[in-house]
This record gives sequence, C-alpha cells and structure tokens, in this order.
Amino acid sequence: MLQISPRRVAHVIVRAREIDAKVARWDSVGDTADADTILESRRGDATEAELRAFIAQMNEDEKASLVAVMWIGRDTYDAEDLEEAMETARNEATTPTEDYLLGVPLLSDYLEAGLEKLGIEPGDLEEEFY
Repeated sequence: MLQISPRRVAHVIVRAREIDAKVARWDSVGDTADADTILESRRGDATEAELRAFIAQMNEDEKASLVAVMWIGRDTYDAEDLEEAMETARNEATTPTEDYLLGVPLLSDYLEAGLEKLGIEPGDLEEEFY
C-alpha cells in the first residue's frame, strides 16, 4: 500500500514541472522579474528550494513511496511490485531523496505515469496547485 498521499505526489509533480519549464536567463544581472522573464531560471528562484524542502520534511515511508512511484512510472517496477519497490527505495537510499529525485530527468512525467499505473488519476489532484 502506498505510504504517501496522492495529493502530496501531485504537489511534487506540479513543482517539478515548474522547475522543468525554467529556461536559462536571457536578460542582464540585476534586471527584475516581470511577465517576460518569469520562466527564467534565476539564482534567487525559490521553486527548487521549496520542492527540496517539501521532500526533505517527508518521513522515510513517504520518501520511499515517492521514489517507488517514480520507478513504477519509469517502468523500473510494475505496479504490482509496489511493496518491493518501496523496500528497495528504503534499503538503497544513499543520498538525500530530494537530491536523487531532482536529478531525474522527466521526474514529473514519471510520477504522473506511476500514479496512473497504480490506478490513481493525478489530473484532478494537480489542478489544486494551479
């Protein structure tokens, strides 16, 4: 059984998608953010820091579940192997979960696919965060 609420996974999906949407800066240092620069990746941008903090404050079962959902979405495990994936995530954790997950390209896509494979529709949950 999943040890994290689907709503918390949806929160990670939405924030990871926001980070993925960022692009390199095209203005000058010191310019202020406005409608034309909102998607620029800036040193002071709190989106990644907020997501890292959100994941870091999770308990170990939630972190293992989050990693397992990502692995299921990435086809490393099948949905029926959820318990095994969570146990592996617990046993093989050698770096902070937030570092591991934010280093995964397509994280939001994998989490979304993982929820779907587990029979959870993430679309309605994600809408809460927009």
